[in-house]
Amino acid sequence: MPVIHVYMWAGRTQEVKEKIVKGITDVFVNLGVPAEAVIVILHDVEKSNWGSAGKLASKTS
Repeated sequence: MPVIHVYMWAGRTQEVKEKIVKGITDVFVNLGVPAEAVIVILHDVEKSNWGSAGKLASKTS
C-alpha cells in the first residue's frame, strides 16, 4: 500500500486538493495498484513555516 505525503503551501481550495489526490492516485492505478490501496496525505504548511535558500517563503513570495 503506497502512502504518499504531499507538503505544500497552505491556501489551496478543496477542489484543487481533490484534483491532486485524484491525479496522484491515478499514477499508481496506471501502474497496477488498486485505487483503494493508495493513501495520499496532504500537509498544508504556512509560508511562515517554510524556508528555502535561507529565507522564509513568507518573505519572498
